[in-house]
Amino acid sequence: QVQLVESGGRLVQAGGSLRLSCAGSGRAFSNLGMGWFRQAPGKDRSIVASISPSGAMTYYVDSVKGRFTISRDNAENTVYLQMNSLKPEDTAVYYCAASLNGFGLRSTYNYWGQGTQVTVSS
Repeated sequence: QVQLVESGGRLVQAGGSLRLSCAGSGRAFSNLGMGWFRQAPGKDRSIVASISPSGAMTYYVDSVKGRFTISRDNAENTVYLQMNSLKPEDTAVYYCAASLNGFGLRSTYNYWGQGTQVTVSS
C-alpha cells in the first residue's frame, strides 16, 4: 500500500509559476517511479511528467517541455512539479502517482493521490 497526498495547487495568473508537492508514505519511496498527471474539465487524465526512482531520469510530454520540471527528494519522501510560464490551458486537477515496475510516460501507475486544483487565469 502506498499513500500519496498532493498540495500546492491554487489560482495563478498566466505567465506565473507554481510548485506542486506530493508526499508519500507506506512504502520505501526510493523504490518507486513517480509521475504527475492532469485532468482538465471534460477531458481524460493524461501524464505530463515522470521520474525514475533515483531521480536520474525524467520525461515530459511536448506541451510542457521547457516549462515544467519534475524532481524528487527521497530523504523527505516527496516529489515536486515546478511549473513556470503557466498558460490557461494548464488549468486542471493535478495528480501524483506511483509505479511499482517502471517510471516512463507509458508505464503503469499503481497508486494515486486525490489531486490538487491548478487554475491559470488570463
